[in-house]
Amino acid sequence: MTGATTAHWLAEIEIADIVLVDIIEGMPQGKALDLQEAMPVIGKDVTITGSNEYSATTNSDIVVITAGLPRKPGMSRDDLLAANVEIVSTATQAAIRESPDAIFVVLSNPLDVMSYLVMKVGGIPSRRVIGQAGILDSARMRAFVGMELGISIENIHCYVLGGHGDEMVPLTHYSNVAGIPLDEILPKERLDAIVTRTRKGGGEIVSLLKTGSAYYAPAIAVTQMVEAILKDKHLIVPASAYLSGEYGLNNIFFGVPVQIGMKGVEKIIEYSLSDEEKEALKKSAAGVTENIALLKK
Repeated sequence: MTGATTAHWLAEIEIADIVLVDIIEGMPQGKALDLQEAMPVIGKDVTITGSNEYSATTNSDIVVITAGLPRKPGMSRDDLLAANVEIVSTATQAAIRESPDAIFVVLSNPLDVMSYLVMKVGGIPSRRVIGQAGILDSARMRAFVGMELGISIENIHCYVLGGHGDEMVPLTHYSNVAGIPLDEILPKERLDAIVTRTRKGGGEIVSLLKTGSAYYAPAIAVTQMVEAILKDKHLIVPASAYLSGEYGLNNIFFGVPVQIGMKGVEKIIEYSLSDEEKEALKKSAAGVTENIALLKK
């Protein structure tokens, strides 16, 4: 559902022509046709194509990889590692053959490890591979803060770094409402509850849906990244990027603030973190490093 929903959001902002690819015969064609037939209603001139062949994607500027099995109740993102390695590898190799200069936005779980896999399997420069996670996690935190305070989410700014999993690191002092840090607005117990709910936000939806995982919010987060790249906006967002010494980490995809534009990752922003935040990031990174090591086996 995430791929089709991303196409829906992208078509609505009329930013690019879109190709949907899936191995199930007829499914991408049907979804593409349905979306195409919606365009006259909203007055958008976008071409949407569905195919079972990657040849339909030749010379794409951006490839969004959402392929993989969804989480089921009780599964962690890391449980998906073995199942999704082959799926994501196949999709990456097929897509890069058709679009050797494309920027890859990865959404498949476990996110940070799959981003690393895409870079390695595709032989793609690290700046052209970006994992979508931090925008989603930060949006979830903003939503929860809004529910708690009854304040417009336009006034709420949250920043979540680290691996896309239960050890992600919400920055409660950098996160703010109209410039006032969250840890100065909310009692500790309420703020801790929001942090915990943010970390488990995806699992909460999985447990409610029972037969799938979130797709509306992940898809709009991808859309924001695609728009920033195509418009060369130099937008700073939290995303999973390849680190070479930043935050004291190497050879790992990890959630950090990145500046993105038409060349992909332009710059990694380093925040000044407290000792507690540094320790939390270190713990989060250890889990990602462990899974990357499993990948290499």
